[in-house]
Amino acid sequence: MSDIIRIMLVDDHAVVRSGLSAFLSVNPDLELVGEAENGEQAVVRAGLLKPDVILMDLMMPVMDGVAATAAIKKQYPHIQVIALTSFQEDELVQNALRVGAIGYLMKNVSARELAAAIRAAKEGKVTLSPEATQALVHFSQQPQEAEILTEREREVLKLMVEGLNNAEIAERLVVSLSTIKYHISNILMKLGVDNRVAAVTTAMNKKLV
Repeated sequence: MSDIIRIMLVDDHAVVRSGLSAFLSVNPDLELVGEAENGEQAVVRAGLLKPDVILMDLMMPVMDGVAATAAIKKQYPHIQVIALTSFQEDELVQNALRVGAIGYLMKNVSARELAAAIRAAKEGKVTLSPEATQALVHFSQQPQEAEILTEREREVLKLMVEGLNNAEIAERLVVSLSTIKYHISNILMKLGVDNRVAAVTTAMNKKLV
């Protein structure tokens, strides 16, 4: 039984979950143990179901896949997460891998390639789609100073400068607290600082907001 790989599907589209579920059912070594339709559900169910591998959509309501991956890897580092998405933006690829995803695949991946990626993930091996590999090449070729804040990160930073705490920022921007924490950790990393006071000081000195 130890050869069975326990899998959880996370996607806000029921038809996608249904298709993936059907694919998994024909592989005797892959067992679907649960599903979630947003990142927040995924974090809770990961703790309850203890899957070996999670197939994680990235663009979802309530909590996106990158924030969910970060939360899951922090609490359950042994669970492997494969980003399975329709999006291939450089920053999205970089963020998903930075928070701990072991794979990044497009949804048009073949059933054989997906099964191979799941088995590789269980062994701790990385699998990237050609699009994701290309995105990483683009990213590595950019000069470090080009690492600029996204529009949403600028919004968050502006509210930090105004003195709002995380909960107040989340309320103002109508997003979850975990999403704000994710944005702030990105901001600190991009500004090369390790706390919000330094981030605010840097923002004011460099006129970033």
